[in-house]
Amino acid sequence: MVFSSVTFLYYFLPAFLLCYFGARGVRLRNLVLLVFSLVFYAWGGLANVAVLAVSIVANFIFAQIIDAQPDRTRLRALGWAVAANLAGLIGFKYLGFFAENLNVALSPLGLAVPVIHPKLPLGISFFTFHAISYLVDVYRRRVKANGRLEEIAVYITMFPQLVAGPIVRYSTITRRIHDRRTTLGRVSAGLRIFIIGLSWKVLIADEVAPVVAAVFDQTASPNLAEAWLGIVAYALQIYFDFGGYSNMAIGLALAMGLKFPRNFNLPYGALSIGDFWRRWHMSLSSWFRDYVYIPLGGNRRGHLNTAINLWTVFLLCGLWHGASWNFVIWGVHHGSFLVLERTRFGALLQKAPRVAAHAYTLLVVLTGWVWFRADSLPQALAFFRGLAGLNGIGELSAALSSELRMATIVVMIIGWPLAMFGLPRPGGLRLPERVRRALYGLVDTTATAVLFILCVLSVGAAAYSPFLYFRF
Repeated sequence: MVFSSVTFLYYFLPAFLLCYFGARGVRLRNLVLLVFSLVFYAWGGLANVAVLAVSIVANFIFAQIIDAQPDRTRLRALGWAVAANLAGLIGFKYLGFFAENLNVALSPLGLAVPVIHPKLPLGISFFTFHAISYLVDVYRRRVKANGRLEEIAVYITMFPQLVAGPIVRYSTITRRIHDRRTTLGRVSAGLRIFIIGLSWKVLIADEVAPVVAAVFDQTASPNLAEAWLGIVAYALQIYFDFGGYSNMAIGLALAMGLKFPRNFNLPYGALSIGDFWRRWHMSLSSWFRDYVYIPLGGNRRGHLNTAINLWTVFLLCGLWHGASWNFVIWGVHHGSFLVLERTRFGALLQKAPRVAAHAYTLLVVLTGWVWFRADSLPQALAFFRGLAGLNGIGELSAALSSELRMATIVVMIIGWPLAMFGLPRPGGLRLPERVRRALYGLVDTTATAVLFILCVLSVGAAAYSPFLYFRF
């Protein structure tokens, strides 16, 4: 089930809101949230629920064990618990990938191991990272192990963030799980954020998606114009798709009295790759920073170790996104430029004109998206040849031309300023404060209502369109 579907918007969400706000007391509301979250997750298959249930119960027990350990054995208990979580993630997500590459190494010897690709449980990367953050926070004594299984279940299964984030740390939400209140203002603000996210997904990401598919999936060797149109469209698609989901999750949480971290902050307006990663998928980058980069030593042990730590983090970040060499190369791609920016090049970049720094950052990010979107290394290399003009300039293919409708072109033109700078802030009206607030409120309410109506009409008319990050 996806947020931008008839099932969710017309049936699931209204039923949930009625039951949730009709319940009295936090414990009863937690029960409602848990039940609806399990139904939401079970929509993708009952086998997924079994894996999720094992993760919840196991991590509930792991946390109790870690919290009961004396200092000398706490780290060992944490290590076993984290290893168990990673074993599940590796078994489902990477077992086949490792076996395929091992068979390549063993082929000269005439040996081979079985290649198994288990069906990937929806959102396993996200709920595994949620569980690990809980265990580490208990180990570091930032929180006590929660003795209520249902509260840990609520934390891990909350349907707004269960399958695609943002990654919510237990230490930042523990108080609101068992003590929160909702107000009309929070509900109003939350639903407004939800509608903004819905419009990002439905009106922008889904509009440019056919252009991306026409280039990446239907053109073997794109020429110069096709390649650049395809990668520019994909950059918009993945930002407004994932950013839209994050906004919807944040908005729903706020309406329920919870608070999820911001996940995007105009990333395409960044002036360096370091700046980009402070703005893009912020909950994931901060997770890797606090739970991997800093424990490895961060930047405290000299330039060489800092470079190794950065490469390690982004190698893992690439693998986290998928079991493919393309994702590994994408991670190394970003890690390499982060290392480069810690040399004299970084100092020169800070002194460079904003236009030059911005152009450099966009070029690195866009070329990185080629590795991320291409299905294989040969396809990525063919795409890079297209970006360089080595596949010719030529005319657009029939498949691409048919998808470049006027609405799509307008969305691509409007989308880039929105992704880089956001909406312009109103100002300059010399009106009394009360009148200005009333006017802005009227405009905001009208715009939100119009966006929601457009989204509902689009969802009702469109085919099923899952979020891109559901695959991770």
